[in-house]
Amino acid sequence: PGVEPKIRERLLVIGAGPDGLAMPDALKQEANPYDHLDHKGGIGGNWYKVVFETTHIFSSKGTTAFADYPMPDDYPDFPSAEQMRTYLEAYARDRGIADDIEFNKTVEHAEPNPDDSWIITFEDGEVRTYKGLVVCNGHHWAKRLPEIPGTFTGEYIHSKEYHHPEQLADKRVLVIGAGNSAHDVACEAARVSRSCDLSLRSGYWFFPKTAFGRPLTDLPIWWLPIPFQRLVLRGIIWATIGDYRRYGLKKPNHKIFDRHPTYGTDLLNYLRQGLVRPRAQIDRFDGNTVHFRDGTTGEYDMVVAATGFDYKFPFLPEGLIAVEGDVVQIYGGAFPDNVKNLYIIGASQPRGGFGRPLTPAAKLYARMIRMQDEIEPPLGAVLKWRRYKPPKTQFLDTESTRRQIWLSNRVLPLLKWQAERMVRKGVAWERWTPRQIPETAETEREIGKAKTQDAA
Repeated sequence: PGVEPKIRERLLVIGAGPDGLAMPDALKQEANPYDHLDHKGGIGGNWYKVVFETTHIFSSKGTTAFADYPMPDDYPDFPSAEQMRTYLEAYARDRGIADDIEFNKTVEHAEPNPDDSWIITFEDGEVRTYKGLVVCNGHHWAKRLPEIPGTFTGEYIHSKEYHHPEQLADKRVLVIGAGNSAHDVACEAARVSRSCDLSLRSGYWFFPKTAFGRPLTDLPIWWLPIPFQRLVLRGIIWATIGDYRRYGLKKPNHKIFDRHPTYGTDLLNYLRQGLVRPRAQIDRFDGNTVHFRDGTTGEYDMVVAATGFDYKFPFLPEGLIAVEGDVVQIYGGAFPDNVKNLYIIGASQPRGGFGRPLTPAAKLYARMIRMQDEIEPPLGAVLKWRRYKPPKTQFLDTESTRRQIWLSNRVLPLLKWQAERMVRKGVAWERWTPRQIPETAETEREIGKAKTQDAA
């Protein structure tokens, strides 16, 4: 297939979830031409036919809505999956984004050219060349399964493969984990399954979804410094939940926000009612029997691993974007330091709803992408040179992030000046280059291909 020069001066936006809708809207405002695609058949990312049918968001509609596009007044405080899909579709339609999205189009491989453009190979064999790549592929899709010795002969699924209560009906269910997905699956299992156990590796922080008659994420505490947020939240937990050990759970061994908290107390109620039984960490599988580290065992028909997701970019060259301990190693929230015209959007998770930080961040990124056309080194390399650091955690403090965005918008001209200064000083940036495949490995690969063709 040939290259299409006519689209070389356009960006390619990958993904049509919340990040993949906010970015095109911001790019349009900055007159950045782009093409837009998603491998699914509709708008919404995980909200498009992926999340549980009965899911409701854990953050309020006020903090989840795009900052410049509120949710309808008749929506409840915690909208359902269907309402979220409808809202995201309305946003795309009203912002003039929806009609320009190419659905059911999958990127198989993307690689930078020597001139800093990007050559994109699609699953259907088509090849295009773009000026740059805006990656909004999300982080809740690459399933992470725990490494557990032995074999479970019942049904073993990841929480991403769970969609409706009928999957749990009349089964002995074991849920692994205690995050928001584990909470929701265990609660549904408590209602419809024959029995439900919950295997926990350690203690977790459970937050009430509401406090003082308002959604927790709407309380005026999130502007406070994090130590004060922790102090207030501990008080709310003490007053509304009490000691987790009274529910048969372990006491958390980490600070609030060191890991993602779980929003909701329905699970705690089911624990007190005996409809969910806490279990220790799993030691091994043996057929339908699960052995736990405290020496106890249990018989199960289904195990649901609500054990999170890995950050992956399967269409990018291996080693181009480093991920260390679930933290994507980029600068300024979106910019790699070793390649130009690649922008990773949404690599961090806000601790509340996505809307409040995402809307201003997308507008800032669109301005910075426009600026990249005017400077030689990658924006990430400039930030690295100025001693900015990659994030230490994948979780964002929403209001602190908004303050940083506000300041960044005002000092953005200084970044261009620093880039020009970097060039004048002759500071080199370390450009990514493909790893060379050893000749022996290449020979083995060719032999393997030949054998496959002969067998066919």
